[in-house]
Amino acid sequence: MIETLLGSKNAERVLIYVFAREEGYAREIANYYKTGLTPIQKQLEKLEAGGVLVSREVGRARPYLFNPRYPFLNELKNLLEKALSFYPQEERDDLIMNRRRPRANGKTL
Repeated sequence: MIETLLGSKNAERVLIYVFAREEGYAREIANYYKTGLTPIQKQLEKLEAGGVLVSREVGRARPYLFNPRYPFLNELKNLLEKALSFYPQEERDDLIMNRRRPRANGKTL
């Protein structure tokens, strides 16, 4: 949708994913979009070098999130929100659902 503006499909994927879930790991983004890990990692590094994203180490993982000091953060989030509104409802719901831990024993689906 906005890949032309951002320069690549993976840039859009990374930004939409981080916007929808508030943070993301390279492998989980690659798995979600069923794409290779290396292009996603390169895009994350590029966005971090540009100051759009920041990361921190959590054990061996490196979650990325939006840099609160990025000067165009509000405008970028507005653009991503508008772009996400044009995604199919099922894909939006899937992106927003952010289950990171297993379901409790005995809990119904």
